[in-house]
Amino acid sequence: MDYSMMFNSSPASRLPIKPRLTPARRKTAIGGFGYVPRDLLAAGILALALALSGNAGYARDRLPGDVERLKFIGFTVADVDRETTFFTKVLSFEKVSDFRVAGSEYDKMEGVFNANMRIVHLKLGEQIVELTQYISPPTGRPIPVPSYSNDEWFEHMAIVVRDMDAAYKILQENNVQQISANPITIPESNPGAAGIKAVKFRDPEGHDLELIYFPAGKADPAWQKPTSRLFLGLSHTAMTVDNTEKGVAFYRDLLGFDVGGVTFNTGVTQEVLDDLFNDTCLVTPMMPISQPPHIEFLDYKTPPGGRPMPIDTKAIDLWHWQTTLVTKDIQAAADRLRKAGAQFITPDIVSIPQETQAELGFKKALMVRDPNGHAIRLIEE
Repeated sequence: MDYSMMFNSSPASRLPIKPRLTPARRKTAIGGFGYVPRDLLAAGILALALALSGNAGYARDRLPGDVERLKFIGFTVADVDRETTFFTKVLSFEKVSDFRVAGSEYDKMEGVFNANMRIVHLKLGEQIVELTQYISPPTGRPIPVPSYSNDEWFEHMAIVVRDMDAAYKILQENNVQQISANPITIPESNPGAAGIKAVKFRDPEGHDLELIYFPAGKADPAWQKPTSRLFLGLSHTAMTVDNTEKGVAFYRDLLGFDVGGVTFNTGVTQEVLDDLFNDTCLVTPMMPISQPPHIEFLDYKTPPGGRPMPIDTKAIDLWHWQTTLVTKDIQAAADRLRKAGAQFITPDIVSIPQETQAELGFKKALMVRDPNGHAIRLIEE
């Protein structure tokens, strides 16, 4: 999670939004906004923040096909054994399944012809990470070097820790490649996020990750339960976008997410966290009915030069992430997305063969791209 200055400075702004808040209660939970310190950006950011603040207070009725929760955060890997070792040995994930799938149904689902996939599910707390290695066709293109947080293919997942100092020591002992020079702490001048700590780093293949520590009163109360575990679970997946408003309309109006507390992040702590000079970023959480985890948009206003998502991105490319979202009516969701002109990766709903439903964890699937190019997989369990 990225923060430096909150439009809503109350601790409630980082608490989960409960299902179907009334408009009045949502306004209480989301709150207002604060003063933007950079004159050059102030007018545009303030106008967008006002619009998003209005979005946060907006509540529509529940519709068939709305997303209930995030089931998996997943990405493509070149060597699933190496990645599994990293996540289990360094970050204390538990390997819960390891299987292969091949066939025309999976070709359609992923938009990859002749796909033979080895899939590993890793669990941390109550959340699941899905690693996918393509046995065929051969693994696609590597993550570009260099790659920065403001590049539009950027996506990461945030791993919640009980003790940042102890967790960071483990990163150092394992010579993990860091994005942030060191963990940052949000200062007391930002009361809504004060005391939150974070550090960004990469796995052995260059996928972006984050460790995050929440003090009491910040974020989901689940992270404050007594435990001896150091690594607790997944707070969110964050994706860089070039258009926050289109993203909000897609996830809110078409899929039933709520808009969380909007933040505008700037200053030295944000620069160190992202390894970006003159870093200013508008962050918009999108909250499903049940969470954690949730989705966050990272809309970098400066520095300029963030590269666009390649239009020919495929699921075999190593920068490909896919966030799996659960709905009880995938047909209704698909109809709404198609009517809205969404980009479909899967031409139509795929029915998963019965023999692999238990391993995959769902019966029907459909993959689309959001307006900013990020892949999401809708499933019906």
